[in-house]
Parts: sequence; structure tokens; C-alpha cells
Amino acid sequence: MVPELPPLPALTRAEGEVVDAYLAVVDLLGRINPSRISHTYGALRAAQALVGRATALRDALTVMHGRGEAEVHAETLARALRVLDGERRSERVTVPGTRAS
Repeated sequence: MVPELPPLPALTRAEGEVVDAYLAVVDLLGRINPSRISHTYGALRAAQALVGRATALRDALTVMHGRGEAEVHAETLARALRVLDGERRSERVTVPGTRAS
């Protein structure tokens, strides 16, 4: 059986869209990361898609700002990111450590 994930914290629709769009951007950046790729075509496709996902992230933040949501509840959003495997997904964006010889 698959272990049950903790529930997502309560988010506004715009906050949920920010989290989803942010993770989509992170996933694409991981596919573009030159220290982790082996072929240019996949990275090129990810870079092309990045524009659209970054626009979605901007739009979600614009909605939040337009509604007067001036403050970001970072702790709540961080919990949502953890539930959605954000820590593992964001590791692909970093440069891998060097190996000891």
C-alpha cells in the first residue's frame, strides 16, 4: 500500500495556483540544468515551455496582489510544497556536489 500523504494546508485558489506554477517552473529548470542534462533537445523543449509556466506564475501572483493579498504566508506555502514533493523536485535545479577522489 502507498503511504497516505499529509493533507495540503488550506490555500486560496491563487495561492494554489502560485504553488502549482512554481513547481512547474522548478521542474522545467531541473530539465534545463546544464549540470544534469545529457541531450540538448529535452533542455530546449523545457526552456521553450518555461516561458508559459513563468507567465502562469506571474499571473497567479498578480491575482493575489490585485485582491489585496500583500503578504505571503511562507510557512503555509512551504508545507504545501513539502506535501507536493517540492524538496526533491527542487534538488534537480542545484549543481551536484563534487565527488571525493
